[in-house]
Amino acid sequence: MTALRDALRELPEAVFADLLESDDAYLLVLDLPGVSADSTDVRAERGRLRIEARREKELPPEYRYVREDRSLFLDAELPLPPDASDAGAEATVDRGVLEVRLPKREAAPERSIPISDSS
Repeated sequence: MTALRDALRELPEAVFADLLESDDAYLLVLDLPGVSADSTDVRAERGRLRIEARREKELPPEYRYVREDRSLFLDAELPLPPDASDAGAEATVDRGVLEVRLPKREAAPERSIPISDSS
């Protein structure tokens, strides 16, 4: 999980991120003001979480930008913790807050491994 924490520190300054963990899942919370479910894509592939998001802004026709400090296009690829699973993963966006829930893989139960004599 250290790699994921380090990757979160590398996100743009405009993106605030929290990583939470329970016994059965990880929860990644990203503040992405202005994004919606339609303007966001989240994919898990090959042990990585890929997030693409863009803020959509409506500009009144009689105005033009003199300065734009609120632009946002996020294209991030984050390493998943080794015990995270994309099976059953869920994501929601509510008022610019993206929450991605990644279940943990179930640990294999302890069991005795039979040993046979080679002779």
